[in-house]
Parts: sequence; C-alpha cells; structure tokens
Amino acid sequence: MGSMTRTFAELIQERWGDHRPGLAYEDQVLSHHQVTAGAAARAALLGELLPRAAEPHVGLLLDNTPEFPQWLGAAALSGAAVAGLNPTRRGAELARDITHTECRVLVTERAHLPLLDGLDLPGVRILVTDTDAYGELLASYEGAEPEVAGRVGPGTRMLLYFTSGSTGAPKAALCSQGRLAAAGRSLVDSFGVRADDVHYVCMPLFHGNAVIADWAPAVAAGAGVALRRRFSASGFLGDVRRFGATYFTYVGRAVQYLLATEERPDDRDNPLRMGFGTEAGAVDAARFEERFGVRLVEGYGSSEGGAAVQRTADTPVGAIGRAAPGSDLVVLDPETKAECPPARFDDSGRLVNGTSAIGELVNRGRSPFEGYWRNEVAYAERVRENGWYWTGDHFYRDADGFLYFAGRGDDKIRVDSENLAPAMIENILARWDDAVAVAVYGVPDPVAGDQVMATVALREGVAFDPARLDAFLLAQPDLGTKMRPRFVRVVDRMPVTATNKVRRGELRREGFWTGGDLYWQPPGEPSYRPFTETDHKTLTATYAAHDRTFLLTPP
Repeated sequence: MGSMTRTFAELIQERWGDHRPGLAYEDQVLSHHQVTAGAAARAALLGELLPRAAEPHVGLLLDNTPEFPQWLGAAALSGAAVAGLNPTRRGAELARDITHTECRVLVTERAHLPLLDGLDLPGVRILVTDTDAYGELLASYEGAEPEVAGRVGPGTRMLLYFTSGSTGAPKAALCSQGRLAAAGRSLVDSFGVRADDVHYVCMPLFHGNAVIADWAPAVAAGAGVALRRRFSASGFLGDVRRFGATYFTYVGRAVQYLLATEERPDDRDNPLRMGFGTEAGAVDAARFEERFGVRLVEGYGSSEGGAAVQRTADTPVGAIGRAAPGSDLVVLDPETKAECPPARFDDSGRLVNGTSAIGELVNRGRSPFEGYWRNEVAYAERVRENGWYWTGDHFYRDADGFLYFAGRGDDKIRVDSENLAPAMIENILARWDDAVAVAVYGVPDPVAGDQVMATVALREGVAFDPARLDAFLLAQPDLGTKMRPRFVRVVDRMPVTATNKVRRGELRREGFWTGGDLYWQPPGEPSYRPFTETDHKTLTATYAAHDRTFLLTPP
C-alpha cells in the first residue's frame, strides 16, 4: 500500500491556494481552495464542540452532498474521526451505531431528521446542515486557515466505517490518517490519476469504498470530485458528461443496473477512462466495456484492509488477480489450516476439484488491518494464529497463483459432498440475456448438504419463460450438473443494501418459504415448473422425515 508516514491532513492542506475546480455537485462548483477553507472552518468548529475528555468522534448522517467531504477534511485537520452512518438503518439499530462509536457531534440534514425521532442519544450535539442556524454557526468560523492540530500523526484515527457481516451487529473498522493517505497514493500510482482527472463519487460516502477508493486518490492527486446525492443508473451517463468525469468506483450490483438502462447509439461518447470496483463479474465487465468503451478494473480488498488482490494484464478470465505487493495470500482449509491444492479445470473451464480447492483467503504477511472499535471478539476472528489475517471470504487459486473469488462469508454451497462456488455459478447465469441481476446461494437439502437456489431480476418488459432458462442452462458447457439451480425465484428488483450489495442473508432465510414467482426442478423431472403449495407441503414433510426441519427458518 505504500508508506504510511504522511497524514491525510497534509493532503488536505496542499489544496489550500489551489483555485482550480475541486468539487462539483448539482449546479454548484467549489474550487479546491474553497473546499479546504470549508474544511478549516468546520475543523475550528469541531475544536469548540468536542468535549476534551471524550473521544473525538463525529457521526455523519448525510447523503453525498458537499458537506460530507468537507467534514472529512475537517476531521483530518482536527484529529477527529468520522463515523459514516447508513441512512437505511432505523430505530435502535441506528442509535446503536451512533452510541457504539461514541459520537459527540452528529451532522445530518433535514431529510434525515425523522430517522432520529425518539432515539436516546445522550450527550450528542446535532447539527443540521441545511438550516439557517447551522449557516450562522459556521459563519463565525469563516476565514480559518487549514492548520493541523498538534495531536495529528500518521497513526491518528480518522475513519470508523461500518462493515456488514453475516451475523451480529455491524462492526466499525478503524482507518488511520496514514493508512488512508497511503491508500490514496497507491491508487494514484496504480491508475495514473492526474490532477486534471475528475472522480465521480456515486457510491455512498458512508461506505469505505467511496472514501478510500474514490475520494482519497482524488485528494492525493489534486483531482476534481463530482458528487451524486444517491446512485442513479438513469442519471449516471448524464452526470459523467456534465462533470467531465474520468474515473468512478462501484460495488455490488451497480454495474448491472447501468447495463439495464436503455441502450443509445452515443453510449460510448463519454469522458470516462476507467471504473474500479468489485463484484461486477467478468461477463458484465466485458459488456460494460463493449457498450460504453470504458474499462472496468475488478479488484478485491477486504473492507478492513487486511488483504488485497490486484488485477494484472495477464489475469485469466474469471480470476480477480494475484496478491497485492506486500501480501502473502494463501487459500487455507478453515478446519485443518492446511493450504488447499491448486484449482483444476476441465476443457470447458469448469472447476472440477472445488471440494478440496475452495478455502478461506488468508494473509500471512504484514496486514494493514487496524482493528475494530471496541470489539475484541471480532478482532480475534480476523487475526488468529501467528498474526495471520483471515478474510472470511472463500477463494480458490490456480497453479499460476491467480486467485478466484468463490463467495463471501457463509456463501459456500455443498451439493452431494462437493463444494461449489456461488460466484462461479453467478458468472455463468449472468450470460443469460433475460436477466439483469442474479444472486446464487445455498438452501438446505432435505437429506444432506445444500441445494442451489438463484434469485433472478429480469430485464424490463421480459417475462420469465422456464423453457428459455432450460435451453440457456443446457447450452453452458461450464455449468456442471450439480451447479444447476434447483430453485429459481423471479423478482422485479434484486434486494440490495444501500451500497448495492445483494442481501444474500435475507434471500437465504426466505428460501422457498415465501410466495411470489418461484419455480423449481423437482428430482427426476426434466425442467422447471411453478412451485405449488402441494410441493411446499411435500418437501417440508421430507425435511421432517429426515429430522432436518430445524434447518428451515421461515421469516
């Protein structure tokens, strides 16, 4: 990741006196100098508001408005840390996020005030950015220069960003000023970011992706930033052209939503140079480049920063890449702790030894992971024997050392004693022209192991045709017989988080319990048909006969 000897506050300071366009939002444009001046004023305000005996933590419950990066800059200058708060959280969950991170100042906007109604937030000062009172308060600090507080150093805490897990409450991962500055500089070097670039930030800034992979390299290079309040597939290309954006980041299903928009003959007429993100998949990345003329660079990095995989020019189709410099990444069997054997593929590219090759990605080298806020149990799950960092994600590695993503957390599927990679099945299903988004996961088999289930969001105006899906699956040479989904649920829109990641836990819990457009291929039958109430009763009786009803948890 590079040297961690610089502070992010120094990068903020360097933009003082730079009068080039620095931040664009809707019809507003601020120069780099104006953004830095705004950060300095807010840093001075923080110096007055934060109790001396308290942790210097500021909660930001904001959409992607100019307030967000200016408060990030303020935190860097003052030595405070920002907790990005997810506005899709509600009630006790949101209150827990604020109190757990010990925020003493909470910055929000009028649109999000109803989320705070009835919450018990003792000792928290709330600032509402789009009010006269806030403007008057901030005006008294105008003219402040970007001075760096004496307590600021490379190890000073700057971010507490929540990472979702398969179980338990979200964990607040820590990121220091030195690590954020080094990450920004590393991406500048990797992607050749220039001062005349414009980074389009359409992923939410409360998430690490937008801050670390989009905003930080822009600041490090002195590039411009263009903000979108919330991600919009229909507004994406218009924004890119209007702002002159050359770079953007994505996570989850954002790329699929962009591909689902109506094609136009001038789609390739845009200034974008590249996109950087994760979970687009090789098929959709190729479609994106063909349609928009923009290269997508797929990478992998655990949210906590403990492991990173970088793509190189010789990375084969389907692979993520090799271990980033400084990482000693291996794929280990979580039970035996032994290294998994290299993946083997048949002539069609299908993984044939998934049971032995799929394991957990582990970094045995020096990890930049800086821990979680007040959560030693979660830390111990990540950093174990010999200080190795266990990502919790499943991978397999070929004989040349290239790493392939197999699934997150508990996504691994075991059918007839064979481990399957849901990510590989998703990549195959993504070729189906009728689908705009696909999620693959396991549901319990009534006898042993799992069955494959897929949720599919169809393209607008397309009706689900079981015969078309049958024909498509039969034509895929790399789809093994055990990889074929037993159940297929058809939805209008894939259920996703605020960062466009599929809610797999929710889908897995629903299984075949909920109604709607659900199809299945019963054992011994040649194709898919609707899953009926009679099917439901018969199948649940089979679970009961094998004493596996406890595995079914209807919502």
